Amino acid sequence: MPQKGMLLVYTGDGKGKTTASLGVTLRAIGRGMKVKYYQFIKSPERTYGEQLALRKLGVETVQLGIGFTWTKTPEEHREALATAWQTVKEELKNEKTDVLVLDELNNALAITRFPIDDVLPLSEVLEAIQNRPESMHLVITGRSAHPAILELADLASTIDATKHYYAEQDVKAMKGLEF
Repeated sequence: MPQKGMLLVYTGDGKGKTTASLGVTLRAIGRGMKVKYYQFIKSPERTYGEQLALRKLGVETVQLGIGFTWTKTPEEHREALATAWQTVKEELKNEKTDVLVLDELNNALAITRFPIDDVLPLSEVLEAIQNRPESMHLVITGRSAHPAILELADLASTIDATKHYYAEQDVKAMKGLEF
């Protein structure tokens, strides 16, 4: 009998949300499950350590974004978000996917620098989450999780920033640790 798919949400200002989703991904791969890993903000123009590792493990890993909001114009971001949502909306119907990770979806939904509701409508996101295949586990990461997503979650973990070398030691992102 198939298990009920769980919705796991990792949010907060601390480091470790993507890392938590990677832990779930590794467990699922170890159990022979089909996992797909989509990143809403990260761009395919860059290479990320998790992307390299997951591809070696046979996990479809797709960067749907064009970088953080300050790196491109609002229209470029809106176009990327619209395309990303269409891709993910279809994947949320795929009964062959056991675990779907939507890394940075919370970040995308929290954008306020330009309008996004017409290209990434919260109401559609919530409906698609609720109507996904019954056995699909869904993992959503990113800062500023929307209260409606937290309400739907079976598990919600907030990762706090107790101490971080970015702020306290003025250290920049490091290969192997941040990307």
